[in-house]
Amino acid sequence: MKIGTYTIENPVFLAPMEDVTDEPFRLICQSFGADVVITEFISSDALIRNVKKNIEKMAFSETEHPIGIQIYGHDIPTMVEAAKIVEQQQPDFIDLNFGCPVKKVVRRGAGAGILKDIPKMIDMTTQIVKAVSIPVSVKTRIGWNDEMIDLIEMVKQLQDTGIQFLTLHFRTRQQMYTGKADWSWMEKISKVKEITIPIVGNGDITDYQTAKEKFENYPVKGIMVGRAAIGNPWVFSSIKAFLKNNKTLQPPSLKEKVDVTIRHLEENVKYYGERIGVKLMRRHYVQYFKGIQNFRQTKIKLLQSDSFEENKEILKFIAQNFS
Repeated sequence: MKIGTYTIENPVFLAPMEDVTDEPFRLICQSFGADVVITEFISSDALIRNVKKNIEKMAFSETEHPIGIQIYGHDIPTMVEAAKIVEQQQPDFIDLNFGCPVKKVVRRGAGAGILKDIPKMIDMTTQIVKAVSIPVSVKTRIGWNDEMIDLIEMVKQLQDTGIQFLTLHFRTRQQMYTGKADWSWMEKISKVKEITIPIVGNGDITDYQTAKEKFENYPVKGIMVGRAAIGNPWVFSSIKAFLKNNKTLQPPSLKEKVDVTIRHLEENVKYYGERIGVKLMRRHYVQYFKGIQNFRQTKIKLLQSDSFEENKEILKFIAQNFS
Protein backbone atom coordinates (compact mmCIF):
# COMPACT_ATOMS: atom_id res chain seq x y z
CA MET A 1 0.00 0.00 0.00
CA LYS A 2 1.22 3.48 -0.88
CA ILE A 3 1.54 5.95 2.01
CA GLY A 4 3.06 9.16 0.73
CA THR A 5 6.21 7.99 -1.06
CA TYR A 6 6.43 4.80 1.03
CA THR A 7 5.13 1.39 0.03
CA ILE A 8 4.23 -0.87 2.95
CA GLU A 9 2.57 -4.27 2.80
CA ASN A 10 -0.31 -4.70 5.25
CA PRO A 11 0.51 -1.55 7.22
CA VAL A 12 -0.65 -1.22 10.81
CA PHE A 13 -1.52 2.40 11.65
CA LEU A 14 -1.67 4.11 15.01
CA ALA A 15 -5.00 5.95 14.94
CA PRO A 16 -4.98 9.69 15.63
CA MET A 17 -6.42 10.32 19.10
CA GLU A 18 -6.93 13.68 20.76
CA ASP A 19 -4.77 14.16 23.87
CA VAL A 20 -3.09 10.79 23.23
CA THR A 21 -1.07 10.62 20.01
CA ASP A 22 1.49 13.28 20.75
CA GLU A 23 5.12 12.85 19.67
CA PRO A 24 6.33 10.90 22.75
CA PHE A 25 3.52 8.36 22.44
CA ARG A 26 3.92 8.05 18.66
CA LEU A 27 7.64 7.31 19.09
CA ILE A 28 6.88 4.64 21.70
CA CYS A 29 4.37 2.96 19.39
CA GLN A 30 6.74 3.12 16.42
CA SER A 31 9.43 1.44 18.49
CA PHE A 32 7.04 -1.48 18.91
CA GLY A 33 6.17 -1.73 15.23
CA ALA A 34 3.50 0.82 14.29
CA ASP A 35 4.08 1.32 10.55
CA VAL A 36 2.31 4.67 10.16
CA VAL A 37 1.43 7.34 12.72
CA ILE A 38 -0.83 10.38 12.59
CA THR A 39 -0.89 13.46 14.81
CA GLU A 40 -3.73 14.43 17.09
CA PHE A 41 -6.37 16.28 15.10
CA ILE A 42 -5.70 19.99 14.65
CA SER A 43 -8.32 22.72 14.29
CA SER A 44 -8.09 24.47 10.91
CA ASP A 45 -9.48 27.65 12.49
CA ALA A 46 -6.74 27.66 15.12
CA LEU A 47 -4.05 26.93 12.54
CA ILE A 48 -4.80 29.92 10.38
CA ARG A 49 -5.00 32.10 13.51
CA ASN A 50 -1.52 30.82 14.39
CA VAL A 51 -2.60 29.50 17.80
CA LYS A 52 0.60 28.25 19.45
CA LYS A 53 -0.81 25.01 20.89
CA ASN A 54 -2.10 23.92 17.48
CA ILE A 55 1.08 24.91 15.68
CA GLU A 56 3.01 22.78 18.17
CA LYS A 57 0.76 19.79 17.44
CA MET A 58 2.15 19.72 13.89
CA ALA A 59 5.70 19.10 15.09
CA PHE A 60 7.20 15.69 14.54
CA SER A 61 10.58 14.00 14.65
CA GLU A 62 12.43 13.04 11.47
CA THR A 63 12.38 9.45 12.67
CA GLU A 64 8.57 9.37 12.57
CA HIS A 65 8.14 8.94 8.82
CA PRO A 66 5.76 7.93 7.41
CA ILE A 67 3.57 10.35 9.32
CA GLY A 68 0.36 12.22 8.56
CA ILE A 69 -0.89 15.47 10.05
CA GLN A 70 -4.64 15.45 10.63
CA ILE A 71 -6.84 18.54 10.41
CA TYR A 72 -10.54 19.20 10.93
CA GLY A 73 -12.95 22.05 10.35
CA HIS A 74 -16.29 23.07 8.88
CA ASP A 75 -15.34 25.95 6.57
CA ILE A 76 -13.94 25.01 3.16
CA PRO A 77 -11.66 28.06 2.54
CA THR A 78 -10.28 27.73 6.08
CA MET A 79 -9.58 24.02 5.62
CA VAL A 80 -7.84 24.71 2.30
CA GLU A 81 -5.66 27.38 3.91
CA ALA A 82 -4.89 25.08 6.85
CA ALA A 83 -3.86 22.30 4.46
CA LYS A 84 -1.39 24.67 2.81
CA ILE A 85 0.09 25.49 6.23
CA VAL A 86 0.37 21.77 7.03
CA GLU A 87 2.07 21.11 3.70
CA GLN A 88 4.93 23.40 4.73
CA GLN A 89 5.74 20.99 7.58
CA GLN A 90 6.41 18.27 4.98
CA PRO A 91 4.51 15.35 6.46
CA ASP A 92 4.02 12.34 4.20
CA PHE A 93 0.30 13.05 3.88
CA ILE A 94 -2.48 15.28 5.15
CA ASP A 95 -5.37 13.43 6.76
CA LEU A 96 -8.85 14.99 6.82
CA ASN A 97 -10.89 14.17 9.90
CA PHE A 98 -14.49 13.51 8.89
CA GLY A 99 -15.11 11.05 11.70
CA CYS A 100 -14.72 12.64 15.14
CA PRO A 101 -18.05 12.07 16.93
CA VAL A 102 -17.53 14.52 19.81
CA LYS A 103 -20.47 16.91 20.24
CA LYS A 104 -18.45 20.15 20.36
CA VAL A 105 -16.90 19.23 17.00
CA VAL A 106 -19.93 17.89 15.15
CA ARG A 107 -22.32 20.68 16.19
CA ARG A 108 -20.38 23.04 13.91
CA GLY A 109 -20.48 20.57 11.03
CA ALA A 110 -16.88 19.43 11.46
CA GLY A 111 -15.58 15.90 12.08
CA ALA A 112 -18.43 13.41 11.73
CA GLY A 113 -20.81 16.37 11.49
CA ILE A 114 -20.00 16.64 7.81
CA LEU A 115 -21.60 13.22 7.27
CA LYS A 116 -24.89 15.14 7.22
CA ASP A 117 -23.66 17.02 4.15
CA ILE A 118 -21.79 14.64 1.82
CA PRO A 119 -21.68 17.13 -1.11
CA LYS A 120 -19.82 19.56 1.17
CA MET A 121 -17.44 16.77 2.24
CA ILE A 122 -16.66 16.01 -1.40
CA ASP A 123 -16.25 19.67 -2.32
CA MET A 124 -13.93 20.30 0.63
CA THR A 125 -11.80 17.24 -0.14
CA THR A 126 -11.58 18.10 -3.85
CA GLN A 127 -10.43 21.64 -3.14
CA ILE A 128 -7.82 20.52 -0.63
CA VAL A 129 -6.39 17.88 -2.96
CA LYS A 130 -6.06 20.50 -5.69
CA ALA A 131 -4.49 23.05 -3.32
CA VAL A 132 -1.56 20.95 -2.08
CA SER A 133 1.14 18.89 -3.75
CA ILE A 134 1.45 16.17 -1.09
CA PRO A 135 -0.95 13.21 -0.75
CA VAL A 136 -4.25 13.65 1.06
CA SER A 137 -6.22 10.95 2.87
CA VAL A 138 -9.62 10.91 4.57
CA LYS A 139 -10.73 9.25 7.80
CA THR A 140 -14.47 8.96 8.28
CA ARG A 141 -17.29 6.76 9.55
CA ILE A 142 -19.86 4.73 7.63
CA GLY A 143 -22.61 7.31 8.19
CA TRP A 144 -24.30 9.64 10.64
CA ASN A 145 -26.72 6.98 11.88
CA ASP A 146 -28.27 3.74 10.64
CA GLU A 147 -30.84 5.66 8.61
CA MET A 148 -28.23 7.88 6.94
CA ILE A 149 -25.77 5.43 5.39
CA ASP A 150 -24.96 5.74 1.70
CA LEU A 151 -21.44 4.42 2.03
CA ILE A 152 -20.89 2.98 -1.44
CA GLU A 153 -21.73 6.27 -3.15
CA MET A 154 -19.67 8.25 -0.63
CA VAL A 155 -16.62 6.04 -1.20
CA LYS A 156 -16.96 6.39 -4.97
CA GLN A 157 -17.11 10.17 -4.70
CA LEU A 158 -14.18 10.35 -2.28
CA GLN A 159 -12.16 8.18 -4.64
CA ASP A 160 -12.88 10.64 -7.45
CA THR A 161 -11.46 13.55 -5.42
CA GLY A 162 -7.96 12.13 -5.83
CA ILE A 163 -7.17 11.16 -2.24
CA GLN A 164 -4.43 8.55 -1.86
CA PHE A 165 -6.28 6.29 0.57
CA LEU A 166 -9.39 6.18 2.76
CA THR A 167 -9.71 5.07 6.38
CA LEU A 168 -13.13 3.81 7.40
CA HIS A 169 -14.19 3.44 11.01
CA PHE A 170 -17.01 0.94 10.64
CA ARG A 171 -19.32 2.65 13.12
CA THR A 172 -21.84 5.44 12.66
CA ARG A 173 -21.49 8.75 14.47
CA GLN A 174 -24.55 7.83 16.54
CA GLN A 175 -22.69 4.78 17.88
CA MET A 176 -19.80 6.91 19.12
CA TYR A 177 -17.43 4.18 20.42
CA THR A 178 -20.12 1.77 21.59
CA GLY A 179 -21.58 -1.34 20.02
CA LYS A 180 -19.84 -3.39 17.38
CA ALA A 181 -18.09 -2.03 14.30
CA ASP A 182 -19.88 -3.31 11.18
CA TRP A 183 -17.10 -4.68 9.02
CA SER A 184 -19.63 -6.25 6.63
CA TRP A 185 -19.55 -2.89 4.84
CA MET A 186 -16.04 -3.74 3.65
CA GLU A 187 -17.40 -6.82 1.89
CA LYS A 188 -20.08 -4.71 0.19
CA ILE A 189 -17.49 -2.17 -0.96
CA SER A 190 -15.22 -4.89 -2.36
CA LYS A 191 -17.99 -6.09 -4.69
CA VAL A 192 -18.17 -2.70 -6.46
CA LYS A 193 -15.76 -2.87 -9.41
CA GLU A 194 -15.43 0.90 -9.74
CA ILE A 195 -13.99 1.20 -6.23
CA THR A 196 -10.24 0.69 -6.37
CA ILE A 197 -9.02 3.12 -3.71
CA PRO A 198 -6.97 1.50 -0.90
CA ILE A 199 -9.03 1.27 2.28
CA VAL A 200 -7.69 1.11 5.83
CA GLY A 201 -10.09 -0.55 8.26
CA ASN A 202 -10.68 0.78 11.77
CA GLY A 203 -12.86 -0.43 14.62
CA ASP A 204 -12.59 -3.25 17.19
CA ILE A 205 -8.99 -4.16 16.39
CA THR A 206 -7.70 -4.90 19.87
CA ASP A 207 -5.03 -7.60 19.52
CA TYR A 208 -3.18 -9.86 17.11
CA GLN A 209 -6.15 -12.20 16.69
CA THR A 210 -8.57 -9.47 15.62
CA ALA A 211 -5.91 -7.92 13.37
CA LYS A 212 -5.28 -11.23 11.60
CA GLU A 213 -9.03 -11.85 11.27
CA LYS A 214 -9.57 -8.47 9.59
CA PHE A 215 -6.80 -8.98 7.06
CA GLU A 216 -7.91 -12.55 6.30
CA ASN A 217 -11.65 -11.93 6.04
CA TYR A 218 -11.87 -8.43 4.57
CA PRO A 219 -10.10 -6.90 1.54
CA VAL A 220 -8.51 -3.99 3.41
CA LYS A 221 -5.04 -2.78 2.48
CA GLY A 222 -4.22 -1.73 6.04
CA ILE A 223 -5.64 -1.65 9.54
CA MET A 224 -5.72 1.04 12.22
CA VAL A 225 -5.40 0.48 15.96
CA GLY A 226 -6.80 3.13 18.28
CA ARG A 227 -7.80 2.85 21.93
CA ALA A 228 -6.26 -0.62 22.27
CA ALA A 229 -2.80 0.98 21.96
CA ILE A 230 -3.19 3.28 24.98
CA GLY A 231 -0.97 1.86 27.70
CA ASN A 232 -0.32 -1.09 25.41
CA PRO A 233 2.19 -0.28 22.64
CA TRP A 234 3.01 -4.02 22.66
CA VAL A 235 -0.15 -4.49 20.62
CA PHE A 236 1.87 -3.48 17.55
CA SER A 237 4.73 -5.93 18.08
CA SER A 238 2.28 -8.76 18.76
CA ILE A 239 0.28 -7.93 15.62
CA LYS A 240 3.37 -7.67 13.42
CA ALA A 241 4.85 -10.93 14.73
CA PHE A 242 1.60 -12.79 14.12
CA LEU A 243 1.04 -11.32 10.66
CA LYS A 244 4.59 -11.96 9.44
CA ASN A 245 5.51 -15.25 11.10
CA ASN A 246 2.32 -16.55 12.72
CA LYS A 247 4.25 -16.14 15.96
CA THR A 248 2.53 -15.47 19.28
CA LEU A 249 4.51 -13.19 21.59
CA GLN A 250 4.32 -13.50 25.35
CA PRO A 251 2.51 -10.60 27.07
CA PRO A 252 4.90 -8.12 28.68
CA SER A 253 5.89 -8.74 32.28
CA LEU A 254 5.16 -6.08 34.88
CA LYS A 255 8.86 -5.15 34.84
CA GLU A 256 8.72 -4.65 31.06
CA LYS A 257 5.61 -2.49 31.49
CA VAL A 258 7.34 -0.37 34.10
CA ASP A 259 10.49 0.00 31.98
CA VAL A 260 8.46 1.26 29.01
CA THR A 261 6.35 3.51 31.24
CA ILE A 262 9.50 5.10 32.62
CA ARG A 263 10.81 5.59 29.07
CA HIS A 264 7.49 7.19 28.13
CA LEU A 265 7.65 9.44 31.19
CA GLU A 266 11.20 10.50 30.31
CA GLU A 267 10.19 11.30 26.73
CA ASN A 268 7.22 13.31 28.00
CA VAL A 269 9.33 15.38 30.38
CA LYS A 270 11.98 15.96 27.73
CA TYR A 271 9.30 17.10 25.26
CA TYR A 272 6.99 19.16 27.51
CA GLY A 273 9.07 19.96 30.59
CA GLU A 274 8.52 18.44 34.03
CA ARG A 275 5.21 20.00 35.11
CA ILE A 276 3.24 19.29 31.93
CA GLY A 277 5.12 16.12 31.02
CA VAL A 278 4.29 14.47 34.34
CA LYS A 279 0.70 15.64 34.28
CA LEU A 280 0.09 14.28 30.78
CA MET A 281 1.33 10.83 31.79
CA ARG A 282 -1.67 10.34 34.09
CA ARG A 283 -3.98 9.36 31.24
CA HIS A 284 -1.49 6.65 30.27
CA TYR A 285 -0.69 5.30 33.75
CA VAL A 286 -4.25 4.06 34.25
CA GLN A 287 -3.98 1.96 31.09
CA TYR A 288 -0.39 0.74 31.56
CA PHE A 289 -1.31 -0.76 34.93
CA LYS A 290 -4.91 -1.72 34.33
CA GLY A 291 -5.98 -4.84 36.19
CA ILE A 292 -3.25 -4.94 38.85
CA GLN A 293 -4.63 -6.24 42.14
CA ASN A 294 -4.54 -4.06 45.30
CA PHE A 295 -3.21 -1.15 43.29
CA ARG A 296 -5.56 1.64 44.38
CA GLN A 297 -3.37 3.43 46.94
CA THR A 298 -0.27 3.29 44.76
CA LYS A 299 -2.26 4.54 41.78
CA ILE A 300 -3.53 7.51 43.83
CA LYS A 301 0.06 8.43 44.78
CA LEU A 302 1.14 8.18 41.16
CA LEU A 303 -1.73 10.30 39.90
CA GLN A 304 -1.23 12.96 42.57
CA SER A 305 2.53 13.37 42.27
CA ASP A 306 3.85 16.32 40.23
CA SER A 307 7.51 15.33 40.56
CA PHE A 308 9.40 13.55 37.80
CA GLU A 309 11.78 11.85 40.26
CA GLU A 310 8.93 10.84 42.58
CA ASN A 311 7.02 9.39 39.61
CA LYS A 312 10.06 7.30 38.72
CA GLU A 313 10.43 6.06 42.29
CA ILE A 314 6.76 5.06 42.45
CA LEU A 315 7.09 3.23 39.13
CA LYS A 316 10.14 1.33 40.40
CA PHE A 317 8.17 0.48 43.54
CA ILE A 318 5.42 -0.98 41.33
CA ALA A 319 7.91 -3.26 39.57
CA GLN A 320 9.29 -4.52 42.88
CA ASN A 321 6.08 -4.96 44.87
CA PHE A 322 3.32 -6.02 42.48
CA SER A 323 2.87 -8.92 40.11
